[in-house]
Amino acid sequence: MRGDTRFFCGAAQGSCGIAVMAKASCPGRTKTRLVPPLTFEEAAAFNTAFLQDVAANIAVADGDARRWGGRLFGYMAFGPPRSEPFFRKILPVSVGLIEAWHPNFGDCLFAAVEKLLVLGHSGAVVLNSDSPTLPTALLVETAEVLACSGDRAVLGPTADGGYYLLGLKKPHRRLFEDVAWSTESVARQTLDRAAEIGLAVHVLPSWYDVDDVAALRLLRSELYAGVSLTPALATHRATHVRQIFDVLLRETDLAQRLAGDPGVRDSADVANPFTQRRPND
Repeated sequence: MRGDTRFFCGAAQGSCGIAVMAKASCPGRTKTRLVPPLTFEEAAAFNTAFLQDVAANIAVADGDARRWGGRLFGYMAFGPPRSEPFFRKILPVSVGLIEAWHPNFGDCLFAAVEKLLVLGHSGAVVLNSDSPTLPTALLVETAEVLACSGDRAVLGPTADGGYYLLGLKKPHRRLFEDVAWSTESVARQTLDRAAEIGLAVHVLPSWYDVDDVAALRLLRSELYAGVSLTPALATHRATHVRQIFDVLLRETDLAQRLAGDPGVRDSADVANPFTQRRPND
């Protein structure tokens, strides 16, 4: 089933919990794939801004979903352990916290989904923290699809073969097994697992995650030049990320650094499961 922003199943109502796969900002340990051209401190600042903008996007989507009787609730499925103070400091009190720190990233995702369903949400979504401009309409569409009768999943693929979003109505552990995390096969293998258990999947339009220098350049073009991957969909404004860019472009040589070697990439961030390519870096 392909994504369609006009999708509507009728008088659907439901509570959809969205857990952002989040890592507390720490220079040298977060978003290091963006170093260079960023410094470790700048990369950590972008990580914080990403988290704030994604949380704000969920709040906007909740307002839109109320028009058809739906509700969206935002959470951070966070790590490392004991980093709650960081998230409490940077996010609204309305954002819930779920500790999700396991050696295998599939276990992190499944734990977040399972917790959202235990909390009473009829739909459970895991969302990356690397897509601050994701069109709000895609979050609303996800909630609406999950509010319809019958078991199903929602998948939002990324250009690199992963996914930015996975939504479920039941805790289907099989979707997180035998998946080669951090490869271009993640979305395809997830769809294969769904087919194995006979689970219908509603596929959203593709988007991108900012986990390398090329994507960082694209993000800048999107915010400043109006470049859009999906002209038919309005992208989230990502005001916190824009503020970071504004300061760095004005006060540092970031523009020159971004114009450098397009192949530069760092792979030092390998210390824990949140560094794999999947709904978070």
